[in-house]
Order: sequence, then C-alpha cells, then structure tokens
Amino acid sequence: MNIIKGSARILGDEVSTDIHCSSKYLPGKDTAHIATVAFDNVSPGFAKNFVKGDVIVAGANFGINSSREQAVHVMHRMGVSAIVAPSFGRQFYRNAINNGMPVIECDIAGVAAGDAVELDLAGGRIRVPAKNIERAVPPLPAAVQALLEAGGLIPFLQKHPDWNLGGAAA
Repeated sequence: MNIIKGSARILGDEVSTDIHCSSKYLPGKDTAHIATVAFDNVSPGFAKNFVKGDVIVAGANFGINSSREQAVHVMHRMGVSAIVAPSFGRQFYRNAINNGMPVIECDIAGVAAGDAVELDLAGGRIRVPAKNIERAVPPLPAAVQALLEAGGLIPFLQKHPDWNLGGAAA
C-alpha cells in the first residue's frame, strides 16, 4: 500500500464530512445509500462519477467538525483510495487513519479533476506525472503505515494481540 495511484476527484475547502457523508442529515439511510450521494451537495454528481481507486483531492480543512467514523466507512464503500488536502479536521484525520484510509497533507495547487495522481506514503511524495508536479510531503510514520497496511486500528490489534500502548510487544 505504500504507492497509491488514482484519478483526482476534486472537492473544495471546509468540507464537513458530517454533513456530506453521514446519516446525521439522512436519517434512516444506510452506508450503502449514503455512498451513492456523498458530497453531491458540494459537487453534484460526485458520488455517481466516482470510480473505485480514485483519490479525493480537497481544499483546506477537509473533514472539519467531523467526529463520525461513518464518513470514512462511506468513503471506503465509494472506493476512495486516499485523500489529499492541505489540512484536515483533526478528528476526521485520526478517524481516517484508525479506519485504514490514507490521508496526506500537502499543497494541491495545479492538481485538477481527472489528473493521474501517485502517492508514495513511505517515501513522502505526491506526483502528477502529466503536469510534472512532484512535491515532497512528510512520510507517514511507520506506526501509521502499519495501521493503514492492516486496514485500520482494530484489524492491526487483531493481528498483533501482544501489542501494548507503549508500542512494544509484551
């Protein structure tokens, strides 16, 4: 999972995933339904045109005010392979990692809808080959990469039952 490739799907600044990816505003609707309409209020047709493996490229503060893990579950159901944005709502950022969704903070200038995007999680790079864009980003820490590789915190703990909060085997 260290290298992720997909087409860029663009969203703007200050996107609250509580509003656009949860049942909070669609009471009685399940994750499968919400995945078919996610983000349509900020980008009509977004979910319908999303292809499994695409990368969400968003503006500042993606996931702002979002405390619901359901948003990440919805994006998994959509087939989102990663999210790139200059900044994230902190609760959303942690929920994403805990649920196995790669999130990369970096400058998104010059990236447009449909651009082929390559993310190197271990090497700390984002590339848009067709536009000769290559940016260094802080590599994700090894512990975060391990969580993502396992599919999130719970699968990681299931695979490593002796792991403790200090990070060392018991």
